[in-house]
Amino acid sequence: METDASTPLVSHVYFRPTTSDQRRLLFDTADQLENVSAAARRAHVGRGTYYYWQPRYETAGVDGLLTVRSRAPHRTRLAPVSAELQTEVLTYHQTHPGEGCRSIANALRQAHHWEKVIGHSKVNELVAAAHSTMPVAAPASVPGSTRVVHAPQPDQTVNIDLCVVPQTHTDPTDWVSVSVSEATAGVSAETPPPATVAEWPGQAFADPTLAYAEQMQTYVEKRTAKRLSKGQRKHQRRAKQAARAELNAQGDELRLAHRRRRIARGLEAADWKVKSSAHREFERTWKTLSDAERYQRRQERRAQQAQWHTDKSAQRAQRQQRAVEDAAWRQDRRALRSQLTQLANTVLPVTTWLAILVVVCNGTRRCVGLPLFTAGVHVTAEMIVAALRVICPPELQFIISDNGAQFIAEVFTDFVKERELTQVRIAPHRPCTNGIAERFVRTVKEWLECRTWNSPEELEALLKEFMEYYNDRPHQGAELDGLSPNEFARRLRDCSRC
Repeated sequence: METDASTPLVSHVYFRPTTSDQRRLLFDTADQLENVSAAARRAHVGRGTYYYWQPRYETAGVDGLLTVRSRAPHRTRLAPVSAELQTEVLTYHQTHPGEGCRSIANALRQAHHWEKVIGHSKVNELVAAAHSTMPVAAPASVPGSTRVVHAPQPDQTVNIDLCVVPQTHTDPTDWVSVSVSEATAGVSAETPPPATVAEWPGQAFADPTLAYAEQMQTYVEKRTAKRLSKGQRKHQRRAKQAARAELNAQGDELRLAHRRRRIARGLEAADWKVKSSAHREFERTWKTLSDAERYQRRQERRAQQAQWHTDKSAQRAQRQQRAVEDAAWRQDRRALRSQLTQLANTVLPVTTWLAILVVVCNGTRRCVGLPLFTAGVHVTAEMIVAALRVICPPELQFIISDNGAQFIAEVFTDFVKERELTQVRIAPHRPCTNGIAERFVRTVKEWLECRTWNSPEELEALLKEFMEYYNDRPHQGAELDGLSPNEFARRLRDCSRC
């Protein structure tokens, strides 16, 4: 950014330390005028000086303004840590060996009503001294194992996940189970052919009969064919995104050009306003002149009238030109908006998959709902939010989900904030965190494998039948003790009322 060297730099005002006379004058003037700004100007101090010394003035009067308070620390020596507090630190460290010094210090502060009883550096010293004098006991649990925790109340937490099933399923022996990512990549719902010998593009270099150029060409052809076969939908989606970005750039350029024209028109309007004001002033002056004066200035008036008619003609032509430019700008804007609307309504090739949203209660394993989406792999966050608004229980507090595109979208985040919920996303490559939903997906697919359907309506009826069957059958979960999810939820509610 270029700067003008002749432009003076704005310097900040520096106020030297005030004297006792200045402070007395400041408060005496402020009491008389009842105006802090005027008193500060008279005493040659800043307004902040008044508010800095005001508490001492109100407490000790004029005597409080005589001396400056010492800037030395008030606590020059921290109190030694008591033996009881040392025992608490070491006990907490032994029971929570994975937590750091800051976590231990915060936990002790919470236990002592949030008083700062000890700092993390002192905790580090105590833990280091304890490690040097006594061996650390091995943890009782198996390394790497984590205690499984479930919601204590029914409908307090739900696990959600997406799965896909074929659009039609007529042969119980013909079943293909794929994930959402595989279906998005373009995997067909048809039965895969029998397993054959694995092929990959690098096999082109294993043929010694081909020349080097032929091997390279064969490799490129096989690699391109493999990429197109597996990622056709990805390339189509990227092409659509690139087209949308290009249209948005054209819209920005159109908007910027229109803004520049408006700025130029504003300057032209200001210039015309000056000319019209000068003409009106000349006409008012001309009316006040006598006949002799008018005769002497007749040449000046003729020149002024000719210039005025020229300016008026230019103004009319300018207005007509503006109308033409505005009409062209509106036409371009309508065409651009039409292209954006047409691009937004462009639907990628329909796949042969249906999407199912799995919603399972974390505490009771009860299936809360199984909404079906005919959009398949094109299901959006708006669709999922609309389904959750209907089936989510009012007691819901937490939602456990993976990091799918629909669950990290802004629409889903707004829904969570609106319902005052807490979304718990699993760690990457750790699907076991959402194991309840993952295991439920396996169960529902195993149940549907033996059924047939020819339309989404038939599949929706099957899902309702499965919900009733699943919620009323005995469950194998360790916490349920052989009870069905509905019965376990009823007993939990009865215990909560007691």
